[in-house]
Order: sequence, then structure tokens, then C-alpha cells
Amino acid sequence: MIERLDYGEINSKAINGMLAVKKHIASVDEKLQALVELRVSQINGCVYCVDLHATQARDAGETQQRLDCLAVWRECRFFEEHERAAFAWAEAVTHLPETNAPDDLYLSLKKHFTEQQIVDLTLIVSLMNAWNRLAVGFRHLPDVRV
Repeated sequence: MIERLDYGEINSKAINGMLAVKKHIASVDEKLQALVELRVSQINGCVYCVDLHATQARDAGETQQRLDCLAVWRECRFFEEHERAAFAWAEAVTHLPETNAPDDLYLSLKKHFTEQQIVDLTLIVSLMNAWNRLAVGFRHLPDVRV
């Protein structure tokens, strides 16, 4: 449900272009991608995307406990080092004006990911921020599931 206007209908060419970008992001595991998208959406307060990516993460085999604790990933022990590096990078890129994507976080990424994966993770975060701004700005809300 979209409360303000249907951005996908109004500019379908641009929206389809954004959707096409995701087809070129194959180096990042599906579950990690969903978790990163979920974390970015939590930060941005996007209810539609939080619902969507939590569902996608569950469909990819993610546990409910890890989903429940993603917002506080630093305080719990069931996220692996490569996931922590990805979450820290996602948060830094999402809060870019405050963080300036610090070198220590980039170096941590390099310990766990290839250059291709780092580019793809950054594309995931960047694209997710764009989707969040559209969905929040136009009040795109998830349908109620029974």
C-alpha cells in the first residue's frame, strides 16, 4: 500500500533501472545481503523494507533470533566477524555525513571480502538507502500478513 503516490507507476523506467542494478550484484551471499538491507532499513525507519527484507532473510534460512537482535548486533555474540564487518560498513555508509566511511571499517572489510564483494556490499547499501528514501517519503507500507 502506498499512502502518498505510486512512484513505481509514475516513473517506472527509473524504478526498473534501480531494480536492474540488483541483478548485477551476485558476489554477496543472499542471506547476508538480506541482513544488510534489513539493517539499513532499520536505521532509516523504513517499515516497508524492514518487513520485506526480514521476510527475505527468513526465506534464505536466517533464524528468528538473529533477526530479532540485528538492531543490536554489536551487543550479541551470534554474528560472525565477516557479518559484523558488513554491518559496520553498512551503518557507516548510511550515516556518511557523520562517519566519512572510516579507514578502519574499510580495512576490516578487506580482511573478509574480495574487492568485488566490497563494491557489491557498497552498492547494496547505496541502493537500499535510495529505496528507503522513496518508500519512507511516499509512505509505502507493507500489507498485513495473516
